[in-house]
Amino acid sequence: MDNNAFEKEDENSKQNGNNTIPIPQPQPEIPQYRRESYRPSVTCITTKPPLSNDKGDQLLYGLDDVPPWYMCLFLGFQHYLEMIGATVACPFLLTPALCMEDDDPNKANIISTLVFMSGIITLLQSTVGSRLPIVQGGSFSYLVPTLAILNLPQWKCPGSEVMAGLTLDEKTELWQVRMREIQGAIIFAALFETVFAATGFISYLTNFITPLTVAPAISLIGLSLFKNVTEQISKNCIVAFAMVFLLILFSQHFKNIKIPTPFGKLGSNGKKEKFPVFQVFPVLLSLTIVWGVCGILTVTNILPVGDPARADSKLRILQGSPWFRVPYPFQWGWPTVSIGAVIGVLCGVMTSTIESIGDYYACAQIAKTPVPPAHCMNRGIFVEGLGCVLSGIWGSGNGSTSYSNNIGTISVTKVASRRVIQVAGVYMIILSLVGKAGAIFIGIPDPILGGMFLFIFPLVMAVGLGTLSEICLESSRNIFIVSFAIFTGLAVSQWAQANPTIIDTGSPEWDSIIQILLSTGMFVSGAVGFILDNTISGTDEERGFTRRHEAEREAETSLDTTYELPVGMNFIRRFKFFKWIPISPTYKTHPISKLPFFRGNKESRRNSHQLNTIYANGVHFNGERKSSGV
Repeated sequence: MDNNAFEKEDENSKQNGNNTIPIPQPQPEIPQYRRESYRPSVTCITTKPPLSNDKGDQLLYGLDDVPPWYMCLFLGFQHYLEMIGATVACPFLLTPALCMEDDDPNKANIISTLVFMSGIITLLQSTVGSRLPIVQGGSFSYLVPTLAILNLPQWKCPGSEVMAGLTLDEKTELWQVRMREIQGAIIFAALFETVFAATGFISYLTNFITPLTVAPAISLIGLSLFKNVTEQISKNCIVAFAMVFLLILFSQHFKNIKIPTPFGKLGSNGKKEKFPVFQVFPVLLSLTIVWGVCGILTVTNILPVGDPARADSKLRILQGSPWFRVPYPFQWGWPTVSIGAVIGVLCGVMTSTIESIGDYYACAQIAKTPVPPAHCMNRGIFVEGLGCVLSGIWGSGNGSTSYSNNIGTISVTKVASRRVIQVAGVYMIILSLVGKAGAIFIGIPDPILGGMFLFIFPLVMAVGLGTLSEICLESSRNIFIVSFAIFTGLAVSQWAQANPTIIDTGSPEWDSIIQILLSTGMFVSGAVGFILDNTISGTDEERGFTRRHEAEREAETSLDTTYELPVGMNFIRRFKFFKWIPISPTYKTHPISKLPFFRGNKESRRNSHQLNTIYANGVHFNGERKSSGV
């Protein structure tokens, strides 16, 4: 802003003396958005004015709003369909590594267990966890280290000739012994996550983790699975690429096409608004079309018997699955524990945690709520870790993380109500108890799945790369760290997987631990990014801390109750010791920060004093005084 007008006014006042009324000088008009919330962009691009006055940016239902019951049912089922594709992908890629046959009915049971646990964790997360409208589901962050564990020499599957000579019970024990190893690793690795959250370590860790750590780690999740995708596509390239073609056509080229529906909201003209069906349901539409065509080609025998693209290639799974089945703890036997497997899965836990923290920030922004405070992140990760422990006990073969694609659905539908997400969690639980429902998803031909994975996995990479918007991409420092970390993670993990016996320290356990870590690309890239980011000098603006700290300060002074628990707040406020518990809604400062060697420098203490003054005066950081009713 130009201050020449103010300087001229001061000069005139001095020249005219105290008895002379100063002549007011014309002041340049300041745009409204600059007076209120304009701030420089961390990405070195001029920040545009907020679109809060844009009608298209308004939410139909906010976080605490409750839509009509019929809309809750429709939107909840939509979120269920959004998450089911990525959730089902995890068991599809896991079961071959478990040495499970393609037509084994237990595949449907594993999927049902994973969806069942996802529903429970979603209800816990949206009700008492972060309380954001976030869907929880199977995580590729757990899948990558799991596949690295099962790639060890002692867990590799026997040859096809050996498999053909095994009895049904021997085949069952073959995959269950591997599942029990994964169960034990998930349980104990997730326990670390709950401890980290309960002690406040998670919120403290965010002081050292920037997008330069997050982006390479999450990007390697999608890159690490390209071999699994090509294996599925190669079974029938024509069907696979037909699936990819429709997905791109619907989600990108037809995304702005809206179709009238009987459930549309009435517009200003009295007519029902059209719905972007292609943008919201590209996977469901493409899957229905390609799977239907494969069914026709199967009936007419155009697809020969034995072709993986035939609709009846996995019919035995549907026939052998029960109508109703309730998952129960330790259904595959008592878990086994090894240090190497636990440390390997712990890498997936940390990556999933970082991904979820990023999703909390993104979801809060889309839902137009304040930046999640430290207690919200601690409690959200605590519930997520607790859910992963339960998933390991129930034997889902995977953990749980927040789903970015469902957050994107909120931006499309403009409905951020947590009640809708809770309805989606109920859908997951109910439909997972129907064994035939899980078998239907298992029956999808492999080439169709390959095409769907080719579309979904790059979106996983996009989630990681999207976090780079918080940093300055014109900085050569940042460009080097990101590119070097991604390339190193991919190169080292491929080398380790191609040479599973090259590590020889003299200790088999240490050999397994090092092998698993080096084979997990997201761990290598995340570790490289973390080390370089915290050792190479860079400004807070370059690293993305400037924008984060400004948003956190504004959230602290807003006194918003969005993240408080639905019940028991009067009891929690009554006792002061709750403010020292990191997962408590009244949590402010960690007890360890009161120690002399943790108090920091004078600048941090001065900032703390300024913040307390602002609280006492009831003033926002934008200079406006809060109303007395807040």
